[in-house]
Amino acid sequence: MYKRINYAEVAPDAVKAMYALGKYLANSSIEKSLQDLVRLRASQVNGCVLCVDMHTQDLKEQGMDERKIHSTVVWYESPFFNERERAALAWADAVTLVSEGHVPDDVYQQARQHFNEKELTDLTFVLANINAWNRIAISLRELPDA
Repeated sequence: MYKRINYAEVAPDAVKAMYALGKYLANSSIEKSLQDLVRLRASQVNGCVLCVDMHTQDLKEQGMDERKIHSTVVWYESPFFNERERAALAWADAVTLVSEGHVPDDVYQQARQHFNEKELTDLTFVLANINAWNRIAISLRELPDA
């Protein structure tokens, strides 16, 4: 595969806007490790090799256990996640696959047990941001360095 377009060169203002949202999220109500965990999960669902690689590395650098990182793809069967993480991962799946189920009420209720309104809003913006990055990277074939 080859990189189709250097989008950062072609549309620097758009990339700058995407980074601005990322800057907000870095200081949001959601802890970095949880942000990167849901970024990893959304990227797995979307099949974005660049972002799976990036967020796997981010989680390793933060000291997350590798077994936990590798079981994110099957989080619903894994014993390595606490209830807050499970609620966030379920929310990540539902938001990423919004066209399939329109984020069911039971997933929302589960998330609300673990996240207040501000936190759930911030978590949703984390997912909107990573889903946008996934679509850009996949469409324009941005790959990790080998």
